[in-house]
Amino acid sequence: MNPEIVSIHREEYLREDGMLFVRTDGILETMVKAPLIMVGLIAAVIVMPIQTSFGSTRTLELTIYSDGSTHISHQIDIDPLNPDFETTLFGPSIDNFVAVGETGFLLSSEITGNVATIDTFGSSSITIDYDTHDLVSKEGRVWTFSFNSPSDYTLLMPENSVIVGMNALPINMELIDEQTRLELSGGSTEINYILGTSTIPPNNTTETPFDYTPVAIIAGPIVAAITGIALILKKRQSKPLPQIIHNEAIVDKKENKTVDTETIFNLRPEMRDDDKEIIKFISENGGQVFESDLRKKFLQPRTTMWRAVKRLERLGVVEIIKKDLQNMVKLKELEEEE
Repeated sequence: MNPEIVSIHREEYLREDGMLFVRTDGILETMVKAPLIMVGLIAAVIVMPIQTSFGSTRTLELTIYSDGSTHISHQIDIDPLNPDFETTLFGPSIDNFVAVGETGFLLSSEITGNVATIDTFGSSSITIDYDTHDLVSKEGRVWTFSFNSPSDYTLLMPENSVIVGMNALPINMELIDEQTRLELSGGSTEINYILGTSTIPPNNTTETPFDYTPVAIIAGPIVAAITGIALILKKRQSKPLPQIIHNEAIVDKKENKTVDTETIFNLRPEMRDDDKEIIKFISENGGQVFESDLRKKFLQPRTTMWRAVKRLERLGVVEIIKKDLQNMVKLKELEEEE
């Protein structure tokens, strides 16, 4: 009998009994692809939150201060549909953290360890500013800056600093107001530098000492004559008068001590020029002012002035006291510390 006829009759017989025939040619291929499709769907669900919190660096700028702290300004492009954005900060010791949206609106944030969670409020770009003390260390006179950057960045060195070693060549280098500005590639960077001191000119002048002998010969009789006249006048004065003069001298001495800022500048030669202006203003106002008065005087926003005050506090120049729910900035007595 013809095999095709047998096959047709067999198929018709099975259909009459109600049995359903299914082609099995692609079952094996379907069984292999199905788990792969499921794994792909699960991975897409897991990765989706990660992608919504992802941000890309637009600019990264670092500024090293003379006290070893580093200010970081980081501008990041983010997904505006993600209400909460998390970013890892460069170090666990964070001060003066501020997050600002693309419209200049101050964003609320929470810091846990070295991770900051920021409420974006629909911003597609945010800028975070903060200070850290974890990027610079010191051994002897040599300071070491160590940083592992995820992208290219710029670095502004302290004033009067001299680079004595680097582990990588910068993309560009320029000098801006006695400060070296470097453009560096992403990755690990280590820079060794020292700070210049103001003791070099005196050391140079000691090489040719001045002969004070002629001056002493001429000035000796003059000083003796002035001393004699002063003794005669003192005997003729009444007793209350010396007391009054003495009291005036005390007042003058106290006033000179209050307004004298040169001592502070000499003991802290690494102080920035804008910080010196703040010190002068505090001294002219009796040695203590409210932080709000400093903002009005120098027309600075709250965060900028707060960073300046905290920087002076780290230098040991001022102390911050809470008074009437405000920050009182008071000059410290550096002579006793030295």
